[in-house]
Amino acid sequence: MKLLPQIQVEGGAEWLARTATQCLIDEARLSPKPGLVDSRGNGAHHDLSLALMERSAHSLTSTFQALAQQSWQRPADIALRQTVGRLGREGEQQMMAATGGVNTHRGAIWALGLLVSAVAMLGGDAKANAVANTAAQLAKLPDDAAPKVFSKGLRATHRYRVPGAREEAQQAFPHIMQRALPQLRLSRLNGSSEAQARLDALMAIMTSLTDTCVLSRAGMEGLDAMQDGARAVLNAGGCATLSGQQALASLDRQMLALNASPGGAADLLAATLFLDRVETPNSKH
Repeated sequence: MKLLPQIQVEGGAEWLARTATQCLIDEARLSPKPGLVDSRGNGAHHDLSLALMERSAHSLTSTFQALAQQSWQRPADIALRQTVGRLGREGEQQMMAATGGVNTHRGAIWALGLLVSAVAMLGGDAKANAVANTAAQLAKLPDDAAPKVFSKGLRATHRYRVPGAREEAQQAFPHIMQRALPQLRLSRLNGSSEAQARLDALMAIMTSLTDTCVLSRAGMEGLDAMQDGARAVLNAGGCATLSGQQALASLDRQMLALNASPGGAADLLAATLFLDRVETPNSKH
């Protein structure tokens, strides 16, 4: 069923919320992901598990639905930006309640929350480019109520003078639009399995993202290892090839040895899957 503007707000908002939640779950289950929680285990994390990630994803469905309802066919203005910010922070509290205080999806609430809002602002008409640009308009607006406390990611962006999640959104998600989404679709066209195509999309993000999760845990050494390792996977032909799989296994070992986990890249992969799905709701993916 194509999500059309004439779908009443409730139906459209509910579909968007379900889809966003499912994309978080699909990202969490995808295996084998280097250093990240997946179907095999907890990666470089002691406080995370797949069950916790899935519980967290389900706890956010109502937040995504509220974001879609409040944003439906509304322009990008300060009032909407503040509403989106407030709903995002309330979603964070719900997530923390569901996970016993563990930050599972803070970055994903930001990226996916903006994209859910943007699809709704466009009345459900979901061309990926238009959605990313609309989300950027929203992300550029100030939210006076935003907490002044620096997150780990924000501290890393300042310490290393690199762009983070905020800049990624304000620039209309270049790692999704220019790297992950084209790679996902190219790998599918080339006959990769859906899991392999998604892993290739993750690698495409990791080749150039300044992942603040990795920077926080492993510094520039970890970031260089992540970017070089991801490039090696794609240069070997991607995850559908034996040499690509070997390069991926090598990157996984390296990330675990460095105690590094590319959580920022994982958030953007979930957002990539979301944009892919809203643009082609009838596809089997």
